[in-house]
Amino acid sequence: MKEYNHLEIEKKWQKYWEENHTFKTDVWDFSKPKFYVLDMFPYPSGVGLHAGHPEGYTATDIISRMKRMQGYNVLHPMGYDSFGLPAEQYAIQTGNHPEGFTVKNIETFTKQLKELGFDYDWDKCISTSDPSFYHWTQWIFKNLYLDGYAKYIDMPVNWCEELGTVLSNDEVIDGKSERGGFPVVRKNMKQWVIDQPAFAEKLLEGLDTIDWPESTKEMQRNWIGKSMGVEVDFDIVGGGKFSIFTTCIETIYGITFMVLAPEGQIVQDLMDRIQNKDEVNAYIKETASKSELDRTELNKGKTGCLLKGVTCINPVNGKEVPIFIGDFVLASYGTGAVMAVPSHDQRDFEYAVAHNIPMIQVITGRDVSQAAYEKQDYLENPEARLINSCEFDGYTVMDAKEGITKKLEEMGRARRVANYRFREWIFARQRYWGEPVPVVHTENGVYVLPDEELPLVLPELDDYKGRNGKAPLENASEWKHYDKNGIKGLRETSTMPGSAGSSWYYLRYIDPKNDKELANKELLKHWMPVDLYIGGPEHAVGHLIYSRIWNRYLYEKGIAPTKEPFQKLVHQGMILGENGIKMGKRFPKYVINPSDIVRDYGADTLRLYEMFMGPLEASKPWNPNGVEGARKFIERVYRLICSDEYVAKQTKEYDKSLEKSYNKMVKKVTDDFEALGFNTAISAMMVFVNDAYKADKLYIPYLEGLVKLINPVCPHLGEELWAALGHKDTIAYEAWPTYDESLMVDTTMNYPVSVNGKLRDTILASVDATSEELEALALKSEKVQKYLEGHTIVKKIIVPKKIINFVIK
Repeated sequence: MKEYNHLEIEKKWQKYWEENHTFKTDVWDFSKPKFYVLDMFPYPSGVGLHAGHPEGYTATDIISRMKRMQGYNVLHPMGYDSFGLPAEQYAIQTGNHPEGFTVKNIETFTKQLKELGFDYDWDKCISTSDPSFYHWTQWIFKNLYLDGYAKYIDMPVNWCEELGTVLSNDEVIDGKSERGGFPVVRKNMKQWVIDQPAFAEKLLEGLDTIDWPESTKEMQRNWIGKSMGVEVDFDIVGGGKFSIFTTCIETIYGITFMVLAPEGQIVQDLMDRIQNKDEVNAYIKETASKSELDRTELNKGKTGCLLKGVTCINPVNGKEVPIFIGDFVLASYGTGAVMAVPSHDQRDFEYAVAHNIPMIQVITGRDVSQAAYEKQDYLENPEARLINSCEFDGYTVMDAKEGITKKLEEMGRARRVANYRFREWIFARQRYWGEPVPVVHTENGVYVLPDEELPLVLPELDDYKGRNGKAPLENASEWKHYDKNGIKGLRETSTMPGSAGSSWYYLRYIDPKNDKELANKELLKHWMPVDLYIGGPEHAVGHLIYSRIWNRYLYEKGIAPTKEPFQKLVHQGMILGENGIKMGKRFPKYVINPSDIVRDYGADTLRLYEMFMGPLEASKPWNPNGVEGARKFIERVYRLICSDEYVAKQTKEYDKSLEKSYNKMVKKVTDDFEALGFNTAISAMMVFVNDAYKADKLYIPYLEGLVKLINPVCPHLGEELWAALGHKDTIAYEAWPTYDESLMVDTTMNYPVSVNGKLRDTILASVDATSEELEALALKSEKVQKYLEGHTIVKKIIVPKKIINFVIK
């Protein structure tokens, strides 16, 4: 027998798959049930894959291969999220077009993915930076604008001077850019946004219909942040008004001041009346240097500035109330104004103490001299009643909540509303390497390009860096000037964010070559939703929400056939370096290069090891010894099928010696694969292999079943062993093994035999053996006879299916 040569075998079968288009999916074959399995596609960085990447990819590959063998028509595509900042930074540093850098990286990624043996249908590969793809990204954006969901507004944004672009909230960490760690400030700019709040209620409803981790659903619910409350209008003395939203209307009589967002329009409109303009402007400038996270943390909510000369009127009692600005109020959240009731809100309490503002307690049940008596506490106190609240004194909290709301409604000063923490999705980046926004700014407003002018392709530039808050495309003077069909103006020079293409790519895989429409509707109806989606939990409130929004919009347009894009979602855990540190470009010395493992041990070894490390969802440290162990198991399976010693034991005549072990394995592996319990499925195969090594005969159909089961994990090994067993066609479309429950039942068991309570032997007997039969078998044991010799048995304790014990003297 030849040794298992992974380099030769893996190269052979990868060539076979490619030449024979083994995994090409006929999307028009509706004769079989469909199964659409998908990975979150990668950004093709310059460093290529590290050993953490293949974990999720291997999981989907196992499921894809199993489902194909179970008779499904499987769609398992791969592509690249190829617009983004690294390629642009490369262009700035080298003066080369980012496309070349991106194409080279895609080639590297593709080579690595192919050498790992994944069963992707490479004919359906997409790249978000390919004009044939972003043609339809632009088309979706255009329709979002025409339907009122994409808007061009003046708003506060996160500006990163070093990167020269606006960043979304999830791209800012502790006041710095996620990429590069550069300072981020708040400033007002004209921006393209997508109206996420318009989809909030639909997104919340959809979470109840999909099979996702509950923790991810809860993160999305919290991110959307729905709260039911009352919006109340406050008149400003001297003219004007503003509104606040509150879920604690029962405390409105306790207002002692109001707080406005420093950067909000309300403050700008009041500036002529503000007596301390210099102080106010200085505070506004100071606020601009803080991130939203810094501003909204409880312990950072005490700074502020009184607007001298400006007050408002509390509508329930006519009292005049001072107005402050404070950085904990955001212009982009709610109305940009809040009512402050320091006796019943701890942040307001601390703010009032810091600024020497009086307090009014309006709910009984606790002393408020040292801390606020907040909603979560007074709602739990059945004795709590209103005080200092005019005609509502003595009311319970819930009765007061309803009564005060009705009073304000009748006055025409309030409305019951749902409020969301959800903000607009800032949909513009001052970058070059992204989808151009297909609009022209004219004297008469925004003009959207007609369909025949899509895709709007990026121009080549000499200078890829934006300057002074302006986008790099401002440098494309000829490209940006538009003059067609009587329309004159300037093209939009911001590009779309990296999340644009990834918000709908799962639809394009189904029909990637279609140049007439986003995808054929009949195909979309057949293939959607994605049955299994695997990717990292870090995308819970970014990509996964954006995808749900675009899919829901396209559903309402009659294009996407399902309300939700991903029916089942699973997050793979992280594979850490040997010392437990995350692999990645931040810690390059801890990165394991999968190509090195493939070279030294084989792709199947890497796949087997990563699936055997532990539960898919758990984070696990890399262990070189585990790689060695995985390789040894592969060699052990190879010997069982291919070595002369074990080939001599193989028989086509039925042999029942491995019957129970085999059927147990098939059931366990099938059930565990379905549940993504790959580590325990591999354990079940190991148990069977151990049993097979001890057997006198090896029933060939059982060996074939073993090969079919291991094939999804180790596909090169699977193909090689299938051929060794005399088959000429690929194993990929062979039928998945079945099992017989009745053959898994234990018919015998090991009985412990004791003498005076001490174990002396173990005997094998039928599970249905009688006491007499068990006694006779036990007394035949030479080990037992040795301890009985010369003694008298005074008592026999024989319990069928449990124990045998002889008491002697």
